[in-house]
Amino acid sequence: MIEPSADPLRILHLEDSDLDAELIEAELDNLGHPFVIERVMTREEFTATAIPGRHDLILADYALPTFDGVSALGIAREQCPDIPFIFCSGTLGEDVAVEALKNGATDYVGKQRLDRMTRTIVRALSEARAKAERAAAQAALQALNDTLEARIAERTHELAETNAELKHQIVERERAEEALRLNQRLEAVGQLTSGVAHDFNNLLTVIAGNIEFLERAVSDDRSKRRLAMMRGAAERGARLTAQLLAFSRRQRLEPTPVGLNDTVASMRDLLQSSIGGAVQIETTLQSDLWPALIDATQIELVILNLAINARDAMAVGGRLTIETANVTISGAPTRPEQPQPGEYVMVSVSDTGSGMPPNVLKRVFEPFFTTKEVGKGSGLGLAQVYGFVKQSGGGIRIDTVLGEGTSIKVYLPRVVGVGTASSQGTTAVGCTRTPLTGSRSKLLVVDDDADVREVTVTRLSEAGHDVREAASGLQALVALEADPCIDLVVLDFAMPGMNGAEAAIEIRRRWPRMPVLFVTGFADAMALTLAGAGGADAVVLKPFRDGELERKVAAAIAVPVQPGLRLVSDRARER
Repeated sequence: MIEPSADPLRILHLEDSDLDAELIEAELDNLGHPFVIERVMTREEFTATAIPGRHDLILADYALPTFDGVSALGIAREQCPDIPFIFCSGTLGEDVAVEALKNGATDYVGKQRLDRMTRTIVRALSEARAKAERAAAQAALQALNDTLEARIAERTHELAETNAELKHQIVERERAEEALRLNQRLEAVGQLTSGVAHDFNNLLTVIAGNIEFLERAVSDDRSKRRLAMMRGAAERGARLTAQLLAFSRRQRLEPTPVGLNDTVASMRDLLQSSIGGAVQIETTLQSDLWPALIDATQIELVILNLAINARDAMAVGGRLTIETANVTISGAPTRPEQPQPGEYVMVSVSDTGSGMPPNVLKRVFEPFFTTKEVGKGSGLGLAQVYGFVKQSGGGIRIDTVLGEGTSIKVYLPRVVGVGTASSQGTTAVGCTRTPLTGSRSKLLVVDDDADVREVTVTRLSEAGHDVREAASGLQALVALEADPCIDLVVLDFAMPGMNGAEAAIEIRRRWPRMPVLFVTGFADAMALTLAGAGGADAVVLKPFRDGELERKVAAAIAVPVQPGLRLVSDRARER
C-alpha cells in the first residue's frame, strides 16, 4: 500500500496516445490514493518537467513518433535520478525490458497487462522510500562520525595548536623586528648616499665643465693627456654617483613596456664577453611572457651586474642560468627587498658558485658592503639593483645554498591589459631603401676586428656612402633599433659570440626588407648557402681587390628590395 498522506501522488506521464492515457489513468484509480497526472509527449516537454521534487513517479511509453523511452530514461537519470521510472508499453519485449532495467529503469508493465500497474507502482514507491531512508540514515551516521572525530581531534590537539600558535607568533615578531631594523638601516643609508651623490654631481659638473673649457685652450700634447686623464676620472666619479642614486631610488627612470625575453637574447654576446668563455650560459625563457613596465636601459645594467656577481662567485668555469617567467606572489614579504603580493614578470640569474653564508645575506644590499678583495669591487652592484627594482615597484628574492650556488630572482611590475611582449624590432618603419639622386646612402658596417673595420669604413666613405659602425652582432641590432633606415648592412661572417649568420637571421626577423651584404673570408660554400648567401655575385673575398667591395655595395643598394631579406655576401679575412 501507498503510505497514507494528505498529498496526492504526483505522476509524470510520457504518452502520445489519448486512449492509452485514459486506460492507464482508469487503472490508477485502483491505487486507492489520490493522484495528479502531468502528461507530456515531446522531448522538450519531458526535459522541462523532469526535475527533482516535482513528481513522485514517472510512467513512460517506450516508442513515440519523435521521442523514445530510452532517451527519456537517460534524461530522467541525469536530471532526477531518485524518482522511480516505470516503462508502460505495448511493444516492449523481454530482452528490451531487461536492458532497460540494467540502464536504470525501476520496472516495466505491458499495456496488455495493466492489471499489474497497481502492484508495480506500490512496489516501486516502497523501494524508493526505503532507499531514501537508507541514504538519510547513512548520511546521518556519517555526519555523526565526522562530528565525533572532529571533537576528538579538537580536544586532542587543542594544547598542541595553542603552543604552535604561540611559537609562530614569537617567530613572526622576531622576523618583523629584524625586517624593520634592516629596512630602517637601508633607508638611513639611502638618505645619506642620495645627499652625498647630489653634492658630488654638483662638484663633478664644475670639474667636467672646466676640463672641457681647458681642452679648447691648451695645445701641447702633455697637457691634453693630463686633461684626458682628469676627464676620465670625472666620468668614473659620475658613474659612481649614478650607482649611489640608483640605490637611494633617486635616479630618473623612463618606464616603458619591455619584453625581457628580447632583452636577455640581445645581451647574450655582451654577457659572454663580460663573464668569459669559461662560464657556460643557459637561458630558460617563458614563451608567453608578460611585458614588464620598466626602464629598458636600467634592466640591462641589472642583468649585467647580477651576471658579473655570479661569475665572481664561481672559482673556475661554472654555469650561469638566466630564466624568465610570469609569477603571482600571494604571501606577504618577510624582508624589505622582497615583493609585495601581486603579478610580476620575473627574471632570475643563477650560478653554481660558492653560495652566501647568513651573515653575508643579511648585508648583501648595503652599499659599499663587499666580500671581495680590496680593489676587486665597489660594493655597489647589488645596492644599485636593489634601488632600481624597488623604485620600479618590484622586489628581489635570494635563494642560496653554501657550496652549491645562488639564485637571485628579480620581480618586475607587469604591464596590465597588454598581451605577450613582442619583439621590439618588428614595428614597420617606412624607409626609402634606394637613395634619392644626389643623396648619400647609409651603410652599417659590422666587424669585430677594429683594424679591418677601419679599412672597410674608409673605403666605403671614400666611395661616397654615409657609414656607421658596429663591433658585434649585438651592437648592430642596437644600432638598427636606433635607426632602422639603413640602405645596406655590411656584415662580417665570422665573429665571436653572435656570428654573422645569427645576426642576419635576427635582422631578417626584425626588419624583413633590410638588405645584408656578408663580408667574409670563410670560403666554405655550404656555410654561406646555409646563411642565405648564394652565387658568385653574392661573395666578395678579403683582402679586397680592384674595387670589388665598392662595386658590390653599389649593386646591392641599386637593386630594389623584395619582401624578405636578401642576403648578399662578401668574404672576410680568415682568422
